[in-house]
Amino acid sequence: MFNEAPNLKPLYKEIAKNTKDLPYDFELIFVDDGSTDNSAQVARQLANADKKVRFLGLSRNFGKEAAMTAGLHSARGDAAVIIDADLQMPPRLLGKFLDKWKGGEDVVVGVFASRKMSLLHRIGSAMFYRIMQALSPNASITPHATDYRLLDRKVINTFRYMTEHDRITRGLIDWLGFRRAYIPFQQDERRFGTPTYNFRKLFSLAVNGFTSQSLLPLKLAGYLGGFIIALSVPFGAYMTLERVMYQAPIRGTAFLAILLVFMVGVMLSCLGLMSLYIARIHAEVTNRPLYIVSEDTALSNTKHTPHHAELELELEGLPE
Repeated sequence: MFNEAPNLKPLYKEIAKNTKDLPYDFELIFVDDGSTDNSAQVARQLANADKKVRFLGLSRNFGKEAAMTAGLHSARGDAAVIIDADLQMPPRLLGKFLDKWKGGEDVVVGVFASRKMSLLHRIGSAMFYRIMQALSPNASITPHATDYRLLDRKVINTFRYMTEHDRITRGLIDWLGFRRAYIPFQQDERRFGTPTYNFRKLFSLAVNGFTSQSLLPLKLAGYLGGFIIALSVPFGAYMTLERVMYQAPIRGTAFLAILLVFMVGVMLSCLGLMSLYIARIHAEVTNRPLYIVSEDTALSNTKHTPHHAELELELEGLPE
C-alpha cells in the first residue's frame, strides 16, 4: 500500500468476509511502502484490533516491487497471495485461488479479462508483452497477467534466492516456472484516491523488465557492428577491384566514407565483445540459482528412508 488510507478498512472487511468460511488459517500483512498519509496509522489500528493482522512498515518509499518482496519474505503460511490495497483486485476470488492451489497448482495468476485503458496505454502494454516474450523465450510471460497471484510455500522459498534490486516481481516468478493456473477477472473500480503508478513509473518498470529478463539489449551493439562491417567490406572490395581492374580513380570522399563506416563497425563489434563479458558479470552478480527443484521424493517421504540393502531387496521384487 502507498497512500491508501481510505481503502484499508474496506479492504480488511472484504478479505475477512471472503475468508471466514474457508477452511484455512489466515494472516493479513499490510506492507506500507513509505506512505505520506495516515495509511500506517490505520493499518496499526487494524493490527491492534485483530491478531491475524500484521503491519509491516518500510522506512521509506522503496517502490511497489520491493514492498511486494518484503511481504513475501515476511509471509509465514503454506501459501501467500499478493493483492493491491486499492480494492481493484477483488478479494472475492480468494476462494478460487485456493481451490486451484489445493488442486496441485504452485502458482495461481490473476489475469485481466478486460480493462479500461487509454489508447496509448493499450498500445504500450501490447508492445511490452510482445517484446518481453521475444527477449525471454525461456520464460512463460502471460499478457495482462497481474501481481494478484498465489504462491506456494516452495515457490516463496525459492523466490528468496532472487537478489536483483531492479526487479519485476511477476517476471521473476514467471522465470521460476512451477505448475501454474490462471484466473481471469474483471478489474473493479477504485473506491477512493487516485492511482500513483503514472506513465513514467510504468516506462521505468518496462525498461527494468527488458534489462533484467534478457541480455539481448546489451548485445545489440555487437550485432549492429557486425551488420555494418558486412555492408562496408563488399563496398570496399568493389572499390579496390574497380581501381585494379579498370584503373578507375578512387575518390577521397568515397574512400573516407567506406573507411569510416568500417571503423564504426569495428568499434561496435568490440563493444559487443565487451558486452559479452559484462553479460557474464551481470549473470554472476544477480546470483540466480543454477537450477530449481520442483519436487524431491526423498524430502516428501522422510518417515522412512531405506538403507541400501533394503532398497536392493525392494527393487528385486519390481517387474522388469
